[in-house]
Amino acid sequence: MEKKEKAKAVIVGGSTAGISCAHALLRAGWDVVVLEKAGGPPTGSPTGAGLGLDRPAQRIIQSWLNGHPHLLHLATVPLTIDQNQATDNAKVTRTLARDDNFNFRAAHWADLHGLLYNALPPDIFLRGHQYLSFCISEVKTTVTVKAKVLQTDEVIEIKGNLLVAADGCLSSIRQSFLSDFKLRYSGYCAWRGVLDFSGIEDSEIIKGMRRVYPDLGKCLYFDLASGTHSVFYELLNKRLNWVWYINQPEPIMKGNSVTMRVSNDMIKNMHEEAEKVWLPEFVKVIKETKEPFINAMYDCDPLKQIFWSNIVLIGDAAHPTTPHGLRSTNMSILDAMVLGKSLEKWGVEGLLSALEEYQTVRLPVTSKQVLHSRLLGRIKQGLALPDREPFNPKTASPQDCQELQQKTMPFFADLPSLVDSTLCST
Repeated sequence: MEKKEKAKAVIVGGSTAGISCAHALLRAGWDVVVLEKAGGPPTGSPTGAGLGLDRPAQRIIQSWLNGHPHLLHLATVPLTIDQNQATDNAKVTRTLARDDNFNFRAAHWADLHGLLYNALPPDIFLRGHQYLSFCISEVKTTVTVKAKVLQTDEVIEIKGNLLVAADGCLSSIRQSFLSDFKLRYSGYCAWRGVLDFSGIEDSEIIKGMRRVYPDLGKCLYFDLASGTHSVFYELLNKRLNWVWYINQPEPIMKGNSVTMRVSNDMIKNMHEEAEKVWLPEFVKVIKETKEPFINAMYDCDPLKQIFWSNIVLIGDAAHPTTPHGLRSTNMSILDAMVLGKSLEKWGVEGLLSALEEYQTVRLPVTSKQVLHSRLLGRIKQGLALPDREPFNPKTASPQDCQELQQKTMPFFADLPSLVDSTLCST
């Protein structure tokens, strides 16, 4: 019997989407090469961002950990409560909506990335390699990728059967097919930070936070004020992740990033504005945080397709989204799993059918989730809505407040049968 050809995928991007794809494709029997511009894996520095993993993403990650599913729990903390509350001008809070059956886990981005990275063979990574271009063969069975070795400026070529674009919301590979594509600015930016409170656990800052936010450590808190809102929750190793969204005109972005550099004057001004809006205990956390940064919030209207020949988009390259539904990481992980299962099912000889199945399964789901995340952001920021008055936490009805909850997300906690059947024992 003739030995079945072992296919090869070139994955551009070594962030969560890229390494998730590497896991899924290796388990589908493919060889993979991951191109990553950074010269080394994340160091787990105190700056960065937190994220929330839904139950499907947790199950998928556990299936990738080489028989050690408990490692995910060691790298994350439970989020069992989703609470939305309002803070008024008198700095008094009241609960708008609360879900006590929220089954998420919180992680620092670098912790999750390190967990997934360390469970992969190290020789699949080409770090310090900048993607340049690709060329599809005439018969469309192979694709050749050019990359520059940053240390030497040498240009190399890598040939594979599939090119996976995991190069983020500003994907240059996507731009090759959608030359007029532009991200859509949401109308607001976000100050973000992670406070490392190791060594100051008994300080008034932390005692104060635990006093006014008694479920900290297991709760995803959303605090809504007039025309703004914040998010905060605890991470592993004595860290607090916080985000504060501020309505403003679109900033001028420099370089290929949605993260803005901030000056000391900008930080000082942010601290002064925080004092006007938030509880003093939260303001102290903001002020104590080192190296806060700003992300401009972008998404895009759903794409009509996410693959062309043997080029496929995954993660934020396929569906840039705002973070209000905690979707970006979760969508990337499920994208990877569905793509892997489709490729395993169809084989390299059925590559087109596999990519069509991946698109058919994922595109309707991610399209609705991106639009719902957009709606959640506009509601919580008090922005104009297409079919109603802007949300006002002071006058909102109980029914309106229920819409704030994460579980209103379309396809919340759903797994396609293609994936669910393989995780039944997890």
